[in-house]
Amino acid sequence: MPTPNSNASPALQAALRTDAWFGSCAPALQDALLALGRAGRLAGGERLFTRGASAEGLCCVTAGALRVGALQPDGSETLLGYVEPYQWFGEISLLDGLPRTHDAVADGDTTVWQVPQAELRAWLDANPAHWQDVARLACAKLRIAFTMLEDIAHLPLEQRLAKRLWWVAHGNGTRPDAPRRQLRLPQEQLALMLGVSRQSANKALRALEDKGVLKLRYGAIELVDVATLARAAGLD
Repeated sequence: MPTPNSNASPALQAALRTDAWFGSCAPALQDALLALGRAGRLAGGERLFTRGASAEGLCCVTAGALRVGALQPDGSETLLGYVEPYQWFGEISLLDGLPRTHDAVADGDTTVWQVPQAELRAWLDANPAHWQDVARLACAKLRIAFTMLEDIAHLPLEQRLAKRLWWVAHGNGTRPDAPRRQLRLPQEQLALMLGVSRQSANKALRALEDKGVLKLRYGAIELVDVATLARAAGLD
């Protein structure tokens, strides 16, 4: 059923509900996020927000993708994540009211569903039980972050790469049953996410390709066998 007074089309509402977090939220919170939100469009390279900017609410990519990271003083880029449809983000600043922790830059033409901070906080304060849902979103990402930190210390690069590809394919846990087979993830960005050189990332990718796990495409990675990818990542 379409949400009363929603700013989202029925098709977009249905698509948003495919996200594990949004789909598990109570209908009242779903309705509020749909009614309070608006779609914003970004051109490739345009910033949604920058590190240190004031919090502007909860967001969800509905088309395209965002690179989340930071520009270092020496001009190099740190890439922490790649946000695709229909992943929600911005919950840290929503919870603590502090500035944004990283930059979010459009990777090609991108559309983002934006729920304003003041209106959403007012709704949550009036319906405080739903703050727990926002906390669940933050905790899910924190668990993944802890796992990745442990991986850096203990796993060889090829396994770490396979695990990161598995997470990207599953939308960092938001698509547990519907992994993406085509990942629009250039090797340069993947290397940045892993904190290694492009040459090292390419070598590990070629090794996985030789094992029949994936195929390298121009600017993208095709996952041939997700089950084998999970085994290579040590997740089976």
